[in-house]
This record gives sequence, C-alpha cells and structure tokens, in this order.
Amino acid sequence: MSDDNVTFALVTGAGATSFLWHPMVTELVLRGHRALPVELPGHGFDTVFPDGFGDPREDARFATSPSPLAKFTLDDYVDHTLGVLRRAAGHGPVVLVGHSLGGSTVTLVANSAPELVARVVYLSAYCCVDVPSVTAYAPSQPPQDSPLGRARRLAFAGNPAAIGALRMNVRTGDPEVIAAQHALLMADLDPAHVPAVLAYALQPDEPIQAIAGQAQVEERTWGGLPRTYIRTTEDEVIPLEVQDRMIAEADRLTPGNPFTVHTVAGSHFSPITRAAEIADILVAGEPQQVTR
Repeated sequence: MSDDNVTFALVTGAGATSFLWHPMVTELVLRGHRALPVELPGHGFDTVFPDGFGDPREDARFATSPSPLAKFTLDDYVDHTLGVLRRAAGHGPVVLVGHSLGGSTVTLVANSAPELVARVVYLSAYCCVDVPSVTAYAPSQPPQDSPLGRARRLAFAGNPAAIGALRMNVRTGDPEVIAAQHALLMADLDPAHVPAVLAYALQPDEPIQAIAGQAQVEERTWGGLPRTYIRTTEDEVIPLEVQDRMIAEADRLTPGNPFTVHTVAGSHFSPITRAAEIADILVAGEPQQVTR
C-alpha cells in the first residue's frame, strides 16, 4: 500500500465504542484505504461500568451510582486523538471524521493542529460555530411522544449532574426500552439486530464534562481546512434542521470555504446502517453539493 493512501480516523460520539465504526472500517478497507476507529479515553476496553449496571434487580443503584468516567473531559479526548493523528500522519494524509458528539473532538483537533488533517468530515455531528458547546444545539424539551422524548423517559437513567454522566440503559431485556432506543438511534435497522448494537457499540455513560466542553470552531485554523458535512435525514438525535443550522453558520463564517454537503437517508447510527453509502462519499472526497 502506498504511503499516499488516505487514513480515515473515525471518532465516535456519546456513549459509543469503536465497534460502532466496524461496518465502515470494513467498507473503507475493501476500497483500498486505511481506516482507524479512535477509541476515546474511558470507552471500549478502557471503560468502567457503574455499579448496578446490567442487573435489573439493581435499577435504583444503577440510576444513582456516581459515574467512574466523570473525570474525563473533552480535552482528554482531544489530546488522545492528537496523539493518534501524529502517528497516522507519518503514513500519509489523514481524513478526520467525527460522528455525533465526536464532532466536538474533531473541531478542537482541527483548531489546534490543522497540519495533521487533510480534510475534516462531520457525519451527523455537532459543529459548534455561533455558540460554544453542543448543549446549545441539542434539543432540550422534545415532545414526550417523540423518539427522543420516549428514550429520555424509558432508556435514560439518573440525574446527570449528580452522577457526572449522561447514562443510558444499554443492557436490558425490557422490550419497551429496547424499542425506544431502536426508534431513537437506528430506526432503519432490523429490530432483531438492535440488542447486538446496544451490547457491542454502546456503553452506559458519557461524561458530562465531555458533553458540555467548549468546542467552538476557530476561523484561523479550522476555517482553512477542506470540510464535508454528511446530513442524515432520518436523524432523531441531531434533527436535520439542527444539522442545517450548523452548516449555515459555518458557511457564513468562512464563505470562501463552505462545507461540501452530502445527504444520506439514514438514522443517527448511519455508520452501521448506511456504511457502504457513506464509505463511497468519504472515498470520493468531494461529494456533490446538494440543495437543502
């Protein structure tokens, strides 16, 4: 493989492990490229589960036990990702891809070390422009009968301020809870496969400090990089209007270097449900502009 081949560095979102990227890694490698899912600190094999996790008899304990991950910050994610990119960049260009909350990490890496990044890609990801953190973009009061409203009522656990993390019940046999997470995250996936995604691609806690960290773009550095936004039209976590708001804000900030935009008819977990389609977009490098 030539050193000119691109490495796609793939950064996960809230509560996700690198397994979320497995279908995408397969598609990118089969197209002749390197693909590197970035396991963030406190995630995957590095995670520690809260007390009561996975035991329905311990639901009250699970909902109130302090998060073992509460110490991790967005800066920890950025430092780790920078270390990965410094090594990967020695083998050729790096395209940095962020999904969901991973957009915050991607932005801050691009702010601080644009020389390591050939292109920055947001896949239904937060890109903070006019306001500094994702909490200002995320829906705050969804309708109770919406997928997000139902998931918050049925699948989320505990008081984030008290336990130090946003917590979801991802190890459950309760069909109602599984159905709520299916509707919120991956409605375009066969329901029979949802428990496997919950078991392998998700973990219960995402530290509040990482979610609330300031992640505003810097025009001087980030603003000069080629960038792509991949919209997901069926997204119930980051609604399409929020995605379009962030694209518009970024394009106003750097009108001479707008987002290249592509649209996928997929759910929030499109890295699993639409992996081949997204891999084609990434490999092409310059997806066609679309009318929004």
